[in-house]
Amino acid sequence: MASSGGKSAPIHDIPELRGRAPCFLGREEAGRALARMLEAYRGSGARVAAIPSGGVPVAAEIARELALPICAVVVSKATPSWNTEMGYGAVASGGLVRLNEASVRRLEMTAHEVQEGVQRAKAKVGRRDRKYRGEGPPPGLEGHTVILVDDGLASGFTALVAVEALRSLGAASVVLAVPTAHRDAAQKLAAQVDALYCANVRGGASFAVADAYEHWSDVDEDEAVDILQKARAAIARSRGRQDF
Repeated sequence: MASSGGKSAPIHDIPELRGRAPCFLGREEAGRALARMLEAYRGSGARVAAIPSGGVPVAAEIARELALPICAVVVSKATPSWNTEMGYGAVASGGLVRLNEASVRRLEMTAHEVQEGVQRAKAKVGRRDRKYRGEGPPPGLEGHTVILVDDGLASGFTALVAVEALRSLGAASVVLAVPTAHRDAAQKLAAQVDALYCANVRGGASFAVADAYEHWSDVDEDEAVDILQKARAAIARSRGRQDF
């Protein structure tokens, strides 16, 4: 589903950060920069949805700063059994499956092999959904504006699948917020969301999300779960109740 009226949403950026790298000390500082850009959503009833694992520290800062509930929307690549790095599609929270038919042909995969990879991805998404959610019910997104957060966009494929998953879960509108993005990916995503906020827009053939950060390291699942739990507790204290 494209942005309202079938037109691309405007890309809100920070002009003085255009083309710069690095821009942020780490993901937390990037999250605070985005929170300032998203000030209009403070206490609005919007939900913040993080793409794990790297998007979680960014989203946690946004949710705390703006006093908004936070959850995770999990996306996992579907990969052949012989190469777990080469994806030919993706599975997302809610059971959404999207295949890249060109990749399937290039990998010369049979229909059985494709479905085996999809089932592995579904199992991974289900396990990670339960881990990030804890003992609570699935997040209530229906009828709400959802601010989707990752730590950056390179190709934008993961975010595209996450946007579609949020639509299928009933989000009234989807706002994409990322600290950094390649210009082409930002333009592609702007055609699929209702608003796009990206502090640092860059171009070039050698784009890497990590280049926007002075301090960069992978975020493992346990660390991301801990960050989510602490953010939820802080938000609950500030709001006086637990949304999800």
